[in-house]
Order: sequence, then structure tokens, then C-alpha cells
Amino acid sequence: MNTAFGTERLDAEPLSPAAHEAELAALHADERVMRTMGGSTATPDESRAWIERNLRHGQEPGLGIFVFRERESGAFVGRGAIRRIEIGGGEEIEVGYAVVADRWGRGLATEMAEGLVAHAEERGLLGLVAYTEPANAASRRVMEKVGFRFERDVEHHGRPQVLYRRNAAP
Repeated sequence: MNTAFGTERLDAEPLSPAAHEAELAALHADERVMRTMGGSTATPDESRAWIERNLRHGQEPGLGIFVFRERESGAFVGRGAIRRIEIGGGEEIEVGYAVVADRWGRGLATEMAEGLVAHAEERGLLGLVAYTEPANAASRRVMEKVGFRFERDVEHHGRPQVLYRRNAAP
């Protein structure tokens, strides 16, 4: 396993199509998870296309898509991202996360987000953003716990979203 960084309970591995395709396909096919992200479930081919589109993020230092595993068991718990996106009329560096539904309510999203923020900021990536569906109260709480503050409503991929920003301490 090629660990990019870790948190108290989790290890983050850089995205690898061969190693992570099946786990991500299962995550992307789960109605509960995809509903929180405002999307529909994905077929295995659509999930593979998502992986291919997102591999480019790992080519820039500090950025990437990461698969998170519980350190103790090695179990897949979700995915996270530090990537450049176009949102709200400008290019931003986004922190994003998704946790498998069977692991919700254990603080894993907060731990993933904290790890992603620390990884980004240690590499000089500041002024990070995160976004979610307006009704996704759980994700909004996670963002606030790790220092993001509501900035404004935006439209992204044709859907209303709430944009949060984290301004790193000087």
C-alpha cells in the first residue's frame, strides 16, 4: 500500500484504477451515498470514467484523489479529493469527501476532511473551498468543524450548491 498521508484512524492512498475500481464502483452505486451528493447512482462503466477523469488531479503536487482505509482493518471507508475545479465563476481548490453509508455517524467524514485540509495546507494550498447540496446538513457540519465558513450559494453542474471557504491561519 502506498500511503500518501494518515489520520488517527485512517490511511489515505493515492487513486489507482487497478487497486480501487471495484470499491469505488460500489460507493458510486450506493443510492444513499449518491443522494447526499445530488447525483444518481453510477454504473461500473460510469464509475470507471469518473476514475479516469479524476486521475489528472494527482499530477499536480499536493492535489489528488485519495482512497481512505481504516488503519486497523484495512477496510475501505470512502474517498477524498484535493482538486482544482471551476465553481462559482472561478477556479478553486476543492476539498471533497464521501464515506460509505455503512460507516456514517462515526466521525470519519470529519477525520477525512481534517486530513485532506492538513495535507493541502502543508503543501501551501490555501483558501480551500468545499461545497455540497443545500439540504446536506451533515456535510455542512463537517465543513464547519474543520474551519470552512459559508460563503455563498452557487450553481455547479446545473444544480444549486452551497460554497464554503477555509482561510488558513497566517
